Amino acid sequence: MTEKDTLEAAITAQGDVVRKLKSAATKDKAKINEEVQKLLALKEQLKQCTVENAGEPAVPKPSGATESTPGNRNLSLKTPKGTRDYGPESMALRQRVLDQVIRVFRKHGAETIDTPVFELKEVLTGKYGEDSKLIYDLKDQGGEILALRYDLTVPFARYVGMGNVFNIKRYHIAKVYRRDNPQITRGRYREFYQCDFDIAGTYDPMLPDAECVKVVCEILSDVGVGEFVVKLNHRKLLDGMFEACGVPADKFRTACSSVDKLDKTPWAEVKREMVEEKGLTEETVDRIGEYVTLHGGPELVDRLAADEKLKQIPSAMEGLEDMRLLLQYCDIFQVANRVSFDLSLARGLDYYTGVIYEAVLLGSGAGGGAEEEEITVGSVAGGGRYDNLVGMFNPKRKQVPCVGVSIGVERLFSIIEARAGGKTRTNETQVYAEHSYKLNPKLLAQLQHCEEYQIPYAIILGDGELSRGVVKLREIATRKEEELPVDTFIEELRRRLSAS
Repeated sequence: MTEKDTLEAAITAQGDVVRKLKSAATKDKAKINEEVQKLLALKEQLKQCTVENAGEPAVPKPSGATESTPGNRNLSLKTPKGTRDYGPESMALRQRVLDQVIRVFRKHGAETIDTPVFELKEVLTGKYGEDSKLIYDLKDQGGEILALRYDLTVPFARYVGMGNVFNIKRYHIAKVYRRDNPQITRGRYREFYQCDFDIAGTYDPMLPDAECVKVVCEILSDVGVGEFVVKLNHRKLLDGMFEACGVPADKFRTACSSVDKLDKTPWAEVKREMVEEKGLTEETVDRIGEYVTLHGGPELVDRLAADEKLKQIPSAMEGLEDMRLLLQYCDIFQVANRVSFDLSLARGLDYYTGVIYEAVLLGSGAGGGAEEEEITVGSVAGGGRYDNLVGMFNPKRKQVPCVGVSIGVERLFSIIEARAGGKTRTNETQVYAEHSYKLNPKLLAQLQHCEEYQIPYAIILGDGELSRGVVKLREIATRKEEELPVDTFIEELRRRLSAS
């Protein structure tokens, strides 16, 4: 049995497991999602196997040939693990998403910058907590130890500190790199784009933070990926909660990284990790469990403000007052119905100091079938306040408070690509007036080209039209033709394009 046969048999068996779970009277959503991910992983393996084995049979090596002889290497044509190619249709969808994202960024007054794709490794290390192991190292290049950028936030903080920038509202769209375990069907790659929006500078409390929440809500609404909620929490409140539960101060960050897994890992597994791997007592972890199940709105702020254990911890009270003000601004910005104060939200990156947030899609779509499971991607945006990051590069420079959000555009793109029906238009040509690459092009072939590429109009200009001083305009979709005077043709065409 070939590897392909083995994979196909495994896919069939795994599909049966998923169907049985879905048809069971009591549906365990976490178990279903786990088994669906196994099924998708098998499908991805089969896809890679098919790509590797496609093509011509290997040609026998000539006598005396070596491995280094040109043309004799049996090269496997595939993209590196965690990456993918984008064809014209994929890129057309992708560009439309990016255009919508940029439109919102500019609407809020942001200007754009760019930074190198690699940084000095020491710039990146010590900023991401346990995720630092995912940084891509590069070989020594001329005496500099370099690494590919992990995100756009740390390079932005380096840019602010290095350039003595004290206030800026910027967006940055560029590729980042993570030596992670890829999940292609869920938009999780090793090379991917991030779309960041950040506000650096000293302003009145919670106003920039609220604008970041507003930006997320506008983008997700404009892109149209379905219902979502923006979860909100506060790092000071989290640290206060850990202190109240008996977590040693030197284990706040590691406890935080465990809690951060609750969006995709059951509490029982997170609890096991905190006890067995992080060294926390079971009693302490049980106390944490009582808090991280809480979520709500202003009423939860009031409830926690009255908590006797939290009342003894100043940082927790500061975090709650920030949350109270943030929720009030969210109401003013008309996004209160989109946000949830959620104590399970932790965001494991070390550099966050205040409000943190994460946008999560609700539900898997209308169909509920196996295909819809493939586009359930969970978190699609995240960010928070990082007031101390700029100062980490040079303590002698002035500290610059910052807050920002990163849009998971790859995940949005995965959803939109999976939902796209029919052929996607891949060009921006509105009127076909270019010359076909033939000496004597056939009119029918050129009109068929317009239909295939969904070009709305074609201009037909022959000897007969020229002699009468007219241009023939053909509407491709209806095949309706109309003759227009040459001197008014351009204005009429512009009017029609504007109307459409």
